Amino acid sequence: MSEPQAAGPASPAAIDHVAVLRSRAYLSALVLAALLGVPISIAAYGFLALTSELQEAIFEDLPGSIFTGTTPAWWPVPWLVLCGVLVASVIRYLPGTGGHSPALGFALGGGPPVDRDLPGIVLAALATLSLGAVLGPEGPLIAIGGGLAALTVRLVRKDAPPMALTIMASAGAFAAVSTLLGSPLLGAFLIMEAAGIGGITLSLVALPGLLSSGIGALVFIGLNSWTGLGTFSLALTSVPPATNPTVTTMLWALVLGAAAAPIGWGIRWLALGLRPVVHRSRIPVTAGLGLLVGLVAMTYQLISDRSFTQVLFSGEAALPELVAHAADYSVATLLLLAVCKGLAYSLSLSAFRGGPVFPAILIGGALGIAASGLPGLDLASAIAVGIGAMCTTMLRLPLTSTLLAVVLLGADGVAVTPPVIAAVVVAFVVSNVLPGPRDPETASGAPAPA
Repeated sequence: MSEPQAAGPASPAAIDHVAVLRSRAYLSALVLAALLGVPISIAAYGFLALTSELQEAIFEDLPGSIFTGTTPAWWPVPWLVLCGVLVASVIRYLPGTGGHSPALGFALGGGPPVDRDLPGIVLAALATLSLGAVLGPEGPLIAIGGGLAALTVRLVRKDAPPMALTIMASAGAFAAVSTLLGSPLLGAFLIMEAAGIGGITLSLVALPGLLSSGIGALVFIGLNSWTGLGTFSLALTSVPPATNPTVTTMLWALVLGAAAAPIGWGIRWLALGLRPVVHRSRIPVTAGLGLLVGLVAMTYQLISDRSFTQVLFSGEAALPELVAHAADYSVATLLLLAVCKGLAYSLSLSAFRGGPVFPAILIGGALGIAASGLPGLDLASAIAVGIGAMCTTMLRLPLTSTLLAVVLLGADGVAVTPPVIAAVVVAFVVSNVLPGPRDPETASGAPAPA
């Protein structure tokens, strides 16, 4: 997957930004961004709805019609093997290698995907997300939204300049993830920070994107009201009350931020270390990794007596339930969940196709709840600190990680902001101080393979 980026042959200094903003072409771009926001957000909503329906059919309806009582712990194993075969086949045989490898994070480069790459990106992501691999939908949606917008621009004007393609691809990506993270601003901020856009160039790219994102959010709300399929937005249904931070809370935030860094390092180290093995024999190795993910989820259910679905999938649906019933989980169960989710996450990063954000949120939330029993650390602060620190270590996007943790807590987010910032800063610094982990295949500076 290739995310949109602010790149082109002209340097920012060579662009007369005021003239661009006043130009008829830029005003036309704003209008086109608004128009594109509607069909792209509809396509994104349809993709998320289809993924959700497939998950429910395979992991709830089908076993419910076969077995009485609890779904057996082994149920996800064959589906994860099938997931590996399908994803690997798409990567190997279709153009575009199914998109960008999530093991490399939000690595931007190369512009939006071209039209021939889009079917492979959609199919690889659909198999990954619906059959249980532990990745999120944000990465593929950004690629799909950017690719569809760029395709539209190319159809309208084949000789469109690079800056026009960048602006419209960004607008399409904004629309595709407009409500996924709970707010259109969060999705937009994720894309802009990942792309490293700054200065006046940020305004040129962001204005059409924000417009498209706002329209996309309205479309998502309307489609949910019309279809009743779901909001497909990260949100906590029950938020624990937050208290004003104390010195003790801040100290624990520093400790948890430092502890998150080696956890994220281990997840990324395993994922990057497996990539060369995956590339040598894509289909059998990816099927084998799917088998391991299924076995990890099975082990969690057998030990904890809780559903394997908490380990599988992105974690978007599991997090609200986990937070709402935090008191029902022992520390041992929470740590087991974090370990199993982290292992399945790492295995999925190495070979499957999806986004890296949502599993990191779930792991951070579980670790935060486990730490909330520490003296002087309230539950709301612990959850927010865990999410912010874990997302920082995995994404290396400290601003987005801070906003994500704060916005998730809703009205109480203001109270937890200081400890979240402290944890994010420490996690970011420690993550960058730790050596590696590096992709063995790109250590020499060669382009990263898919």
